[in-house]
Amino acid sequence: MSNFKWGILGPGGIAKAFAEDLKRLNGHSIGAVGSRSHGNAQSFANTYGGTAYGSYEELVADSTVDAIYVATPHPAHKDNVILALNAGKPVLCEKPFSVNAVEAQQMVDAASKNGVALMEAMWARFLPHYAKVREIIESGVLGKLHTLHADHGQRLADQNIPRLVEPELAGGALLDLGIYPISFAHMILGNPSKITSSAVLTDKGVDAQTSMIFDYPSGAQAVLNTTMIEQTPCRAVVAGLNG
Repeated sequence: MSNFKWGILGPGGIAKAFAEDLKRLNGHSIGAVGSRSHGNAQSFANTYGGTAYGSYEELVADSTVDAIYVATPHPAHKDNVILALNAGKPVLCEKPFSVNAVEAQQMVDAASKNGVALMEAMWARFLPHYAKVREIIESGVLGKLHTLHADHGQRLADQNIPRLVEPELAGGALLDLGIYPISFAHMILGNPSKITSSAVLTDKGVDAQTSMIFDYPSGAQAVLNTTMIEQTPCRAVVAGLNG
C-alpha cells in the first residue's frame, strides 16, 4: 500500500504519542479518529489529521481505514477491540492487552472468527537493544539458560493518577509497569509452567508492588518485580551456564 490509514479509537495522551511517531514513518497516516465526544475527536483530527467521529461504531465502519489502534483505558480494551474485529478491522491494542485471561481469550477468539490480525502494542519488543538481546540468546553463547531477573518500578502511587490508583480503571503496578518484565521473560523463556506471586495492595485494593517467580519446564526460573511506590533500576539479567 502507498498509504496505510490508521483509525484512532480513543484520542488520549498515548494516542497523541502514537500519532506523533507516525509522522516519522513513511506510508502511514491517520485516516480517522473516534471518541465518545465528537469535540475531542475533532480536536485530535485538527492536529493529526483524519475524519472525526463522535462514536467508536462510526470509526470502525469507515471503509477507508485499514486498521484500528485502540488507546482507551484498560477496562475498555476488550469491548473496543472486539467491536473493531467484528467490523473486519485489524487491531493494534495498547498495553496491557486486557485486564485478565478470560477477556484476552475472548479477544483472540474474535480475531480468529473474523480472520483479522490482533496485536498488543508492546513497543519494547521493537527496541534495538531487545533485538540485540534476542540475537545473543539465539546464538547459544550463554549456554543453557537457568535464571532471569527483571524489574520495573516508578514512583507513581503518590501522584494520584486515576488510571493507576482506581480499581474501576484497572489500576495498579502490575498492569501498567509489570507487563514489561513479564513480556521480557516471555520473550526469553516462553510460557511458564507455574507462577507464584505476592502483592502489597493500596488502601483502594490495587497492587502497589508485586513480586513474581515463574517456573519453566526446562528448570529455569524468572524472578520479577514491579512497583509504583518508588523508582527501581529497571534492568534485566539473563544468566546461562556460560555467562
